[in-house]
Amino acid sequence: MLLAIDTSAGSGVAVVDETGLVRAERATDDTMRHAEAIGVLIAEALAAAGVDAADVDGVVAGVGPGPFTGLRVGIAAAHAFAFGAGCRMLPVVSHDALALAWYLEGGDGPLLVVTDARRRERYWSSYEGLDLHGLPVRAGGPGLAKPHALPETAGTRLDAHHVSAASLGMVAARTLAAGIAFAPDEPLYLRSPDVTPAAAPKRVSA
Repeated sequence: MLLAIDTSAGSGVAVVDETGLVRAERATDDTMRHAEAIGVLIAEALAAAGVDAADVDGVVAGVGPGPFTGLRVGIAAAHAFAFGAGCRMLPVVSHDALALAWYLEGGDGPLLVVTDARRRERYWSSYEGLDLHGLPVRAGGPGLAKPHALPETAGTRLDAHHVSAASLGMVAARTLAAGIAFAPDEPLYLRSPDVTPAAAPKRVSA
């Protein structure tokens, strides 16, 4: 059983089995209360699925792209749950979940996924379709750009405001079934931190 967590845009939690069947999903679009919401959503999703923590074999973490403050909450929660349950941590690019959902709903051809990066910028990833394992084929990105500088697409542009944890879990289930590598366990902030170390130690005078 997989527990999927994403806080790249809003907060979402889902319980998905290894075949990709969604057992339960809970979510909120609130982008300001990730820390307050994530524990409640995890408990509600597990209860709705009738699953105990001991039944979870892997924790799927949406690694973004996403803003620093929100994204780190979900990744930290996924790491903590995986450590406590003694199970695997399975990182998945959040945009891949959006792409998979779009293609499964009947979308076809090139796709540009766009999400809000705040500061009048957008995160983007481009896709070419699904591969033989039913996984989205990423052709470019994830990247960060001003709205006027987003890549052009000959297909569809999908502006998304929420990432489905259920779709995230489905990506993970298909990745496991295919026996291929997961994304690196690194958050995709795609933006330099606001605070950086000083170039040189400050002089202290008596």
